Amino acid sequence: MHPNGSALLLTPTRRRTVGMVIAAVLALVGGLLLAYPDRAGAAADPLISGGKAATSSSDESSDLGPQNAFDGDPATRWASVEGKDPQWLSVDLGATADVTRVKLSWEDAYAKAYRIEISADGTTWTRLADETAGDGGTDDWPALTGKGRYLRVYGTARATAYGYSLYEFEVYGTLGGQPPQTGAFTVVAAGDIAAQCTASDSDCAHPKTAALAKKIDPKFYLTMGDSQYDDARISDFRNYYDKTWGAFKAKTRPVPGNHETYDPAGALAGYKAYFGDIAYPQGKTYYSYDEGNWHFIALDSNSFDKSAQIDWLKADLAKNSKACIAAYWHHPLYSSGGHGNDPVSRPVWKILYGAKADLVLNGHDHHYERFAPQNPDGKAVADGITEIVGGMGGAEPYPIEEVQPNSQKRISGEYGVLKMDFTDSGYSWNYVGTDNKTKDTSPKYTCH
Repeated sequence: MHPNGSALLLTPTRRRTVGMVIAAVLALVGGLLLAYPDRAGAAADPLISGGKAATSSSDESSDLGPQNAFDGDPATRWASVEGKDPQWLSVDLGATADVTRVKLSWEDAYAKAYRIEISADGTTWTRLADETAGDGGTDDWPALTGKGRYLRVYGTARATAYGYSLYEFEVYGTLGGQPPQTGAFTVVAAGDIAAQCTASDSDCAHPKTAALAKKIDPKFYLTMGDSQYDDARISDFRNYYDKTWGAFKAKTRPVPGNHETYDPAGALAGYKAYFGDIAYPQGKTYYSYDEGNWHFIALDSNSFDKSAQIDWLKADLAKNSKACIAAYWHHPLYSSGGHGNDPVSRPVWKILYGAKADLVLNGHDHHYERFAPQNPDGKAVADGITEIVGGMGGAEPYPIEEVQPNSQKRISGEYGVLKMDFTDSGYSWNYVGTDNKTKDTSPKYTCH
């Protein structure tokens, strides 16, 4: 940008543009980057807009809202109302950022003319680039220079009689104040695991998810409840769970689900007898621990109505000194599966949200699902909590029934585990199936 605030008239790189001039320019740029490698940094800057809160001037329908352009799913899209100019789509990056690149993936309803703008406060905007002859497809702006928290595409002329529509709006750069990512580690997570079957049964899934989990070889394992079906007796744990996931029991950090309460010998009797101090490291069914720059909180959602656990949680968070917070338990506040939303978790969400927690992991519904960051009332916000339902550890799958707001991806019928990657300042994950193929990849999130 010029010192006086006017914009450089940059030109986006389009996938369809081919020619001698472009080839020569790319060859020259490549040579310059080889000669001056420090100038190649922009190309390596990370995606910083994934899963962030978004707003728009209008939406064609509730299914075509602004969050769709930041969910990492190329099949979803934002669309404005038809036949009206101008229209805009904006993202809150959550912190001041140095923006170096913007990539736009247009649907058939694309912009013939638009500008890319940046703002510190979401009110006063500075132009980064102009397009006056857009032809749709993918526009890649790889050489931007701007600083701000908010970025928007401002469409001034439609190419069709319809509105404006984007599959993805990707912003690359660096968020201010991000520390070096040095304390990286991997965790495997799953819920709803051991049905009453063994590897001799070809339809038995938990031996397959255990083999996958073992192959990943994480720092430790999280289980989000219902580790053993149907009544979680100690004999069941020994006959089923122990023969598969039991291979890494010493590295497992479990929480109980509702099935662990069905034991005829007493609620949680088999669970406690099998895991012992692993499940009760602080003498309770809930506990916390640290790894790297992360504080993990393991909770018992069977007793969220008990003041003792709630008081403990508040005290635990008050003592926490880590920058990033993850919590996990069985019953999800939000779910598109058969059990659906469970309001028993809302008071805990409110406490975690007030403490700027980043991530919540749940089971109970037997499918995989990820949500955009949201607050306890289900509103997508930049400082919201990311929730994952990971109940595909081995129990019979449940179908998707009623898709909830802010749900970004849902998979039912394919068993697998979450491969969670944590750093000192953020996290991301893959949902990996028992065929060793990645079924979903999350955006990369930065801790609050």
